[in-house]
Amino acid sequence: MKSQSTVGRILLILGRIVLAGIFIFAAYAKMKPEANLRWSVGSVRISLSMFAMEVDSYRLLPPAGVNFVAHTLPPFELLLGLWLLTGVELRFSSLITTLLLAGFFAVLIHAYAMGQEISCGCFGPGEQIGPTRLLIEGGFLALALAVTIGAFLAHRRRSARLTSPSAVGTN
Repeated sequence: MKSQSTVGRILLILGRIVLAGIFIFAAYAKMKPEANLRWSVGSVRISLSMFAMEVDSYRLLPPAGVNFVAHTLPPFELLLGLWLLTGVELRFSSLITTLLLAGFFAVLIHAYAMGQEISCGCFGPGEQIGPTRLLIEGGFLALALAVTIGAFLAHRRRSARLTSPSAVGTN
């Protein structure tokens, strides 16, 4: 039983690190300056404006919504990735990750079903929405769901150990 618990903890750590890497890379790809520009607030704003064109290509939001999403999503992805990396309150960071990925996945499926031949914008420009992209994003969503379930189960086990009669007697 102990080795099964150890394997579960290792898988949970690996899963959250992979998810963190995905989100950090996605944010970086959307915010990185164009090839001839240095990192600066201005160059990041330009990159986010370019990302706004990809968000707009989905034709789901009004212009104000497009700008809001394009300028807040990449920094949020970066913060979420860093939060996942820390492992602090993993139940909540993984739940937010799962909900965000479910939203992304729904938008991608909608665009694909509507026959839109657009860049998904997932990791910067140039990634077309198609079966391969949907499989990859579905895999990310499955991983996030597994990490979320694992985080809640691990928390439940820890809580049960702390409230068990043997643990109470040792305090």
